[in-house]
Amino acid sequence: MPDNPIEVADVFRRYGDLYCQQFPISPEQLKVLNLIKACRTATLGGHLHRCEHCGYEKPAYNSCRNRHCPKCQTVAKEKWLDARRAELLPCGYFHLVFTLPHELNSIILGNKEKLLGLLFSTVNQVLQRFAQDPQWRLVGKIGYLAVLHTWSQTLLDHFHLHCLVPAGVLSLNEQKWIKARKRYLFRTESLAKALRHQYTQQLTQLYQDGQLYFAGKTQSLSSPVNFAQLVHKIKEKQWIVYAKRPFAGPQQVLEYLGRYTHRVAISNHRLLALENDQVTFAYRDRSDGDTLKSMTLAATEFIRRFLLHVLPEGFVKIRYCGFMAHRHKQRYIRLIRTLIDPQAQQPEKLKLTVAEMMLRLTGIDITCCPKCGLGKMIPHRPLAQIKGALFEDTS
Repeated sequence: MPDNPIEVADVFRRYGDLYCQQFPISPEQLKVLNLIKACRTATLGGHLHRCEHCGYEKPAYNSCRNRHCPKCQTVAKEKWLDARRAELLPCGYFHLVFTLPHELNSIILGNKEKLLGLLFSTVNQVLQRFAQDPQWRLVGKIGYLAVLHTWSQTLLDHFHLHCLVPAGVLSLNEQKWIKARKRYLFRTESLAKALRHQYTQQLTQLYQDGQLYFAGKTQSLSSPVNFAQLVHKIKEKQWIVYAKRPFAGPQQVLEYLGRYTHRVAISNHRLLALENDQVTFAYRDRSDGDTLKSMTLAATEFIRRFLLHVLPEGFVKIRYCGFMAHRHKQRYIRLIRTLIDPQAQQPEKLKLTVAEMMLRLTGIDITCCPKCGLGKMIPHRPLAQIKGALFEDTS
């Protein structure tokens, strides 16, 4: 780790204006860039905190709360995990990963809302169909949680969906919990073929209905001949569905959720150096036995790769399906928990404050006065936000 920790925000503050001068940037990307630059600075305002013991004063600036910001995910993740505790079932869980072929990357980047939404819907159609197919010895209602990731370890576009699936289904008459096999839920090769068929069919329909946007590098694909060639190519390609080792129980599930759900494209702790207009960061090379390596990019290229992963405004990247869908979840989880183990103790929400969460996670009491170490830092007066400094268009 570097002696002076480097943050994504440092790169954005130093090179964000240069990036906007050299590269096209969408309003959504500009908003994310400016929010991360401003996060926990005077730009967003905050409160002046004062020690109740010695009178020491220190400003505490507001966070941007943007879902792409590396600094804003820890507390958001813990609050979300706390809400999920009460929804865990006393059974094993499977972890499936559905990946779209890279040949589609350029089209997806220009049609994120439609084509990433299509990934969610086609995966749901495939899983629901498999759950009612007698060959898998289940035949019932499946439920799962799906989390979208759009990046590789080197920040390139890599669109894949992580699905966390309880190991069983609720019978169609809702009278029985039917356990899945211990080792696997469905054959991954069969899932991959079904996803390929479903996704390409609906992708073609979107094209025929004129709902896809083509510009820049994808302009040539707008012609029927070129688009048909692309579809033929991905139909001939082997799609990838990966099944990780099943989880033994709810506690392992919580640990998994903490690692995956609130990830951003790159976390601050992976940044190693910012010098000579370049950013060096650590990554794991999956093709080389998960070896830890480093990569150096021009600062503007680093920003470009980071902004590839900005999602459309309002796009939901964590979704609940089947019996875990919001409209069914409360009733079904209570029913299924009873069917699996009537004696199982229901997990309870911890309902911790932010300070209590940070103490639990880091062992550090963030309310303790850094000067005297005796008093508590309490809000004394608000600090005004700097007007007009945040969303100025620098392009």
